[in-house]
Amino acid sequence: MGKVGKKFLSAKKAFEGKEDVSLDEAVNLIKNNASAKFDETIDIAINLGVDPKHADQMVRGVCALPHGNGKDVRVAVFAKGEKAEEAKKSGADLVGAEDLMETIQGGEINFDRCIATPDMMAVVGRLGKVLGPRNLMPNPRVGTVTTEVEKAVKLAKSGEVQFKVEKSGVVQAGLGKVSFDKQKISENITAFIESVNKAKPVGAKGSYMKRITLSCTMGPSVTLDSGQFVN
Repeated sequence: MGKVGKKFLSAKKAFEGKEDVSLDEAVNLIKNNASAKFDETIDIAINLGVDPKHADQMVRGVCALPHGNGKDVRVAVFAKGEKAEEAKKSGADLVGAEDLMETIQGGEINFDRCIATPDMMAVVGRLGKVLGPRNLMPNPRVGTVTTEVEKAVKLAKSGEVQFKVEKSGVVQAGLGKVSFDKQKISENITAFIESVNKAKPVGAKGSYMKRITLSCTMGPSVTLDSGQFVN
């Protein structure tokens, strides 16, 4: 058994019997047992009591993490003229219109966030089958279809996280790095859970947040006591 295998088993043993723990204990467990040579990502998975097949139970939104997510976010912007120049000056990695659409149709998707001005949505709409499944389709509800290009690019670059419930009823996101101090990790996690809570759809019935699980990239997971986040 290699070093990674031994370290994972050691971490798994430390996590045994740890169910529905406090946020503080969960963050300590993950930080103290991270074993990879790289700076692992803190991942969250929230099982929700919704069925996304029904429009009134769809959950989606955006969360501005107070301390960013530690990731270098590549941003693509669909815009023309002055708005295209604004996007470039704001630090967008890719800016274009029909040319950018053709690049994406050709299979090149070298970005993590896609922003578009409203007048470009006829062009972007042709990419629905490509961007939709990757949760990259610009959407006014999360601020990625906007005339405020500079603001949108800067928010994306600062670590703003978009979320959308999967078919299985789970919302997932990366909320920082193991190297972050405990307080920053905890504040990011709390902010994200609050954002998902606020996005509770009208059609949700019964228990909304059924299970909250935390882990790091190469480590085992631990469940949080969801009651600590209920106002």
